[in-house]
Parts: sequence; structure tokens; C-alpha cells
Amino acid sequence: MKGIIYKGFSRLSEAEKRKLVSHLCEEPGVTELELNSYIVKDPARREMFMDLSENTVSAYHLPYGIAPNFVVNGNIYHVPMVTEESSVVAACASAARFWAERGGFALKEIKTTKLGHVYFQWFADDKALFDAWPKLKATLLSRLKYVTASMVQRGGGITSLELADDRHKTDKLFRLVVEFDTVNSMGANFINTCLEELAQGLDEGLNNAAKNPENSDCRIVMSILSNYVENCTVTVEVSCPIRNLHGITVGMSQLMFAQKVELAYQIAWNDVYRAATHNKGIMNGVDSVIIATGNDWRAAEAGAHAFASRTGQYRALSQCEIKDDNIRIWLTIPLALGTIGGITNLHPLAKKSLDILGNPTAPELMAIVASAGLASNFAAVQSLVTVGIQKGHMKLHLVNIFNALGATPKQRQLATDFFQGQKVSFAAVKQFIDEH
Repeated sequence: MKGIIYKGFSRLSEAEKRKLVSHLCEEPGVTELELNSYIVKDPARREMFMDLSENTVSAYHLPYGIAPNFVVNGNIYHVPMVTEESSVVAACASAARFWAERGGFALKEIKTTKLGHVYFQWFADDKALFDAWPKLKATLLSRLKYVTASMVQRGGGITSLELADDRHKTDKLFRLVVEFDTVNSMGANFINTCLEELAQGLDEGLNNAAKNPENSDCRIVMSILSNYVENCTVTVEVSCPIRNLHGITVGMSQLMFAQKVELAYQIAWNDVYRAATHNKGIMNGVDSVIIATGNDWRAAEAGAHAFASRTGQYRALSQCEIKDDNIRIWLTIPLALGTIGGITNLHPLAKKSLDILGNPTAPELMAIVASAGLASNFAAVQSLVTVGIQKGHMKLHLVNIFNALGATPKQRQLATDFFQGQKVSFAAVKQFIDEH
């Protein structure tokens, strides 16, 4: 086994951690200097960035780009995106411009209810629990008033508290189902604080404090929000007459293009192998904007894929239909986002992203993010049913290949000219560079 077990690593200084980690590499001195070189030098910002996470020894940089010309519900946005994949930004920008000229992205529905649970086991008579619930519910809600006061002032708070019987899933298991409106904050800390307070109140309300916890009637298991936010969803769509699909059909009629697009979406709805990649294309756009605005892309991923499986089969998140000589493509996706609190208040580029977007509300940001997801999705399907995915992707990937090969400016220009209209691959570019 390579390396050793480090005890007390978190208590070391930043420089000590960096030195220790550097000695895992073949050239410790070079590594230490390299890790240090990526850290912001401004003292105030350096401290803020280094404190965002734990055991930080350096900073990992990703490109911050703009996909311009998104028209969402009649408003124009130039959307910040953070991703290392250049084709994502280019694809979103292309699709955004295309649909901007055809009415843009329309918000069709939005729901903003978030969810959390307190799981507990009940070992006594079931009827006693159900009989006690109405009074206990009122007590629990009253207990939470001091926690929810500021959120209520902003127009949010707890919107529902119910008791669910889960014994058909797990023996003796029940849960409190709590719905929240967190207004413009993502609300994870608020939700979990409320849930833990509810758990304590449930324990006190159903157990005799003098009892041994091992023999209590109610045993609290855990309290946690859910990233499966089936009632915190946004639906956006694009549509136009089929005759208006000119400019992207590449050697086929507008009708044939529309029919192939519709079929591609049907395949993604029915075929799990295609659905996974189809949804990955959606999340390319979604995650890039979520990261740029300081939101939790991991929560979005978890929720989106759970939502894609809600019918019992994993399916595409977006759909398409042709009706009355029109094509309509729509996306419904769960998104628990915030525009205040958390990293959005700490990371300077997260704040700047929201500023660039005109400081949207959380529901407005949900519509923008979903539109980026649908744009990325449409661009991918468009390529798949016409020229193929690799032509555009690999051309944009040329710069990365040049960097990997250490190509000179002259070699870059020659290769760029040569591969116009040619299939691009790493091997082909390498051979060209080696010969020039």
C-alpha cells in the first residue's frame, strides 16, 4: 500500500499540508510550488477561498464563460457557465441564438415546495400514535415558531406537516413529512435545523424522559432534507412551425429533421441506455449555470435522476412532439436553487453571475437554468440526427489537443486550417503536428 496514514492532518497549517502532500509526488519541490501557484494571492480573497472547504492545499480552476442571447419568458439573459467542456458553452450559445429568433424559451410551470423528513420507529400500540398525532402536530408547529420566524417574514416557512406510515416498506417505520417554502434561499440549513428541532420535539412528546432510550416507544432514526424535490420543479419549452427550422437541417428537409428529432426524443423516453446520455446532455447545461451561480450541482444531479425514474423506469427528462405542423420540445426538471445565502453570498464570481443575470429571484433562476439545460439538450440532439456529435465537439476540442501536444502557434494555425471540413481525432492531430 502506497503512502502512510496521516494522523492530525486537519490540524496542520496550510503550508504544512501542502508540503506533506507534495512528497507524494515524484518531484516534491516542483509540486509544492505548483500547488501554491494556483492560489489567489490577494490576502483577503485568499483567506475566503481557502476557508470554503476543508484541508485545502490549492485551488482548482475551471473556465468561466458566457452563453449569450438566451430569451427566457421574453427577457434576454447572457448566461454565465462554468465548465471545462468547451462544446457545452458553444452548443448552448448556438441553441439559445436559434430559439431567440423563434420566440425563445417559455416558462410553462413552476413549483417551489421543498421537502424534508424525520424518520422514527414506533414500538407501542399504533392507535396510540395516531390518536396522539393531532395534538402533537400542533405542539410541534408551535415549537418551531422561533426557528421559522425570519423565514416567515420573507414569505416562506413550513407549508405542511404530516405523519406517514412506512411500515409497508420497513417494519415499525414512520416519518414526518415536512414541506417548506424557502423563498429565494436554497434553504438546506434552514430545513435541516427545522427537522432536527421537530425530531427533538417528537422524542419529548412521545417518550417519557425518565425512560431508558433503549426501551422507549419512539426511536428517532434520522432527520434530513430530501434532494428528490418532486414539487420543486420547472417546465420550460421551445416551439415553432416546422417550416421555421431552416438553417440547421443540414441536407434534409425541415419536416424530415423534425421527424428525426421527435423520434430521437421518443427513443430517449423509452430506452434507458439512450436516456442516461440524453439526460447527461441536459445536465451539461444545468450544472454549468448552477456552479457559476454558487448553487449545489450535486443536489441537482441527484434530484434530476431520481425524477427521471419516477415512473419506475429511468426516462428522458425532456420530450418532443409534432402537432399541427409545429414542433414542441419541453423539459421538466426538479431544481432547488437559491439566490441568497450560502456560497452565493461568499464567492465573488457567484455574486457576479447573479449580477450579470440581473439578480433574479430563485424561481427566475430556475427558469434560466432549465433553459440552459434544454438548449444543451437540443443542440446535442440536433447534431446527433444530422452531422453526428463528434464533428462539432472535436473541432472545439482542438485547442485542448494543441495544449496537450505542446503545439507551437504556427502548428496550431496550420492544423486549424487543415482540419476545416475534416474529421478530428487526437491521433490525426498528433500525426499532423509531428509532421509539421
